[in-house]
Amino acid sequence: MFFETASGLKPAPFKYSVYNALVVPRPIGWISSMSPEGVVNLAPYSFFNALSGDPPCVMYCPNGWKAGTKEAKDSLTNVETTGEFVFNMCTYELRYQMNETSAHVPASVDEMAEAGLEAAPCKLVKPPRVKASPIALECHYLQTIHLPAARDGRPNNVVIGQVVGIHIADDVITDGIIDVHKVNPLARLGYMDYAKLGEVFTMYRPE
Repeated sequence: MFFETASGLKPAPFKYSVYNALVVPRPIGWISSMSPEGVVNLAPYSFFNALSGDPPCVMYCPNGWKAGTKEAKDSLTNVETTGEFVFNMCTYELRYQMNETSAHVPASVDEMAEAGLEAAPCKLVKPPRVKASPIALECHYLQTIHLPAARDGRPNNVVIGQVVGIHIADDVITDGIIDVHKVNPLARLGYMDYAKLGEVFTMYRPE
């Protein structure tokens, strides 16, 4: 089938918007930031990815508004104000805590503590990292790109940051490489679905 997106993203016979189920799997951007007052925000974003390797840069998309308001999300305002954030790898083992941090709570609530997660200090940025996460990327904010708004006026934003520090747990390193089986990353699919790591195989590029 074919349909034009201008007419909507839920054509027959689909029950729900189909777009999020088309680009899969997606890494989860579990982003910790800190307000100027020192309150920790932690939230997962399914529109997240690495952008470049040298210098290493990442992006995440704090789209829409805070629930029940027309205010920007804390993961956007905190980072634009302080210039810092941290990417925390979400693993299969941390899936329930990650889901807890997707709840809508007041900006005055420490979402890391609320989810029962222990915080660990970073080296180069003020926001803490999730101690139980095997990989964390300390980032300096570079810019926000404002994409076209949704049909109902909700804003779409791309936050880009440069990675300035990297934490890797010793127990996920095997023979000088990152052992992805030991990391056991969680991936986002469409609807309310997620996936964990399955078969891993190696392919080499043609000469």
